[in-house]
Amino acid sequence: MEIIDSIVELRHYLDSKRAERMSIGLVPTMGALHEGHAELVKESVRACDLTVCSIFVNPTQFNNPDDLLKYPKQLEKDLELLTMVGCDVVFIPSVDEMYPDQEKTITINFGQLENLLEGAFRPGHFSGVGVVVSKLLNVAQPDLAFFGQKDLQQLAVIRKLVKDLNIQSKIVSVPTVREKSGLAMSSRNLRLSEREAVVAANLYRVIDSVKTKILAGEQVLSGLTSAKVELEKIEGIELEYLDIVNSDTMSKVEELSEALNISICIAAYVGGVRLIDNLYIKQEN
Repeated sequence: MEIIDSIVELRHYLDSKRAERMSIGLVPTMGALHEGHAELVKESVRACDLTVCSIFVNPTQFNNPDDLLKYPKQLEKDLELLTMVGCDVVFIPSVDEMYPDQEKTITINFGQLENLLEGAFRPGHFSGVGVVVSKLLNVAQPDLAFFGQKDLQQLAVIRKLVKDLNIQSKIVSVPTVREKSGLAMSSRNLRLSEREAVVAANLYRVIDSVKTKILAGEQVLSGLTSAKVELEKIEGIELEYLDIVNSDTMSKVEELSEALNISICIAAYVGGVRLIDNLYIKQEN
């Protein structure tokens, strides 16, 4: 497995592989890898001749400085996992490598998409995501780039980015990988105590219950209201939002007939750790 920390070196290496007509897959990550990331890499290995995984904790997408400082780092374990799942190249740039002129970093405005749900609580987050992903796609120029469904709004933002900027890479969504309890795998889970992890599993249990009820005929608003009441009764959960939305625009829906793709999305704090999750209720394209 090649380990590269320079943009110039990565471009040179991948250009040589493209000259051999090899297809390239990219899995962008911020490290602290888990089985969810492993599944992204496995999907890339299955689909492409060569897989690149980037590890870069992107400072421009953190609106909370403490969150950036607390983000877990475990590079040695990450490299072991990537070796096991067949990754070919690991790109580990420094902040200076990615942002050589940090005082004048560009921003990207995604319009209404970046002001809803996550965007409403994390101002500037999706601009930071958009900039770093566009950089990585530009540097690696992959045929396919793999992202997890768990970050559903991020997925919508990246798809808009690729479409609006005419980027040729195809974005591939990979289903959320979960703990046995149902808790969506996340690097942030490392910060939960055993008790907090048990409490956090209620997030999935509740949204799965809402999905079941709505598909059985319950009204969207009624299902959301009862779920919020239930979550408020669970000690240790501080709900930030719980909404049913158009999966492509993140705008709220009140009827399943309003969009082809509809999801239930949740964000909450457990033990001071902010967790997000979602489930497709309806997915037609």
